[in-house]
Amino acid sequence: MNRVVLIGRITKDPELRYTQTGIPTASFSLAVDRVTRDANGNRQADFFNCVAWRNQADFLSRFIRKGYLLAIEGRLQSRTYQGQDGQTRYVTEVVVDSLENLQPRDPNAQPMNPAPTPSPSYPTQNHPTAPAEEVQTFQVDVADDDLPF
Repeated sequence: MNRVVLIGRITKDPELRYTQTGIPTASFSLAVDRVTRDANGNRQADFFNCVAWRNQADFLSRFIRKGYLLAIEGRLQSRTYQGQDGQTRYVTEVVVDSLENLQPRDPNAQPMNPAPTPSPSYPTQNHPTAPAEEVQTFQVDVADDDLPF
């Protein structure tokens, strides 16, 4: 089983990129405090490289900033690639399946990067003139004999 659950603070703003086919991906690092303290009583932290795809990448790039507290769930993945110097590089990262922002919401905050405007081929569902739903109430008389308790 390959499952990872981490809670920590993001160390810098997520870096959003797109694949050649237009799929969004966001890279970020998460600092997770260790349970134990050093000899001076200070907490130590581990830093984990993480990558999120599609909706999570979009969410991260629009609403998450350096220092925010995140909970992520995902899996560990190892990969290799050739660096520009010809050396083989090894990378182990957490591929995010789900995430949750644990930072309290600032009601005055604006998205870091606003969502792209939908193209005309995708209709939006704005109904500013739609009437509010009416609440129906019913009067029911129930005798004590009808109650099961």
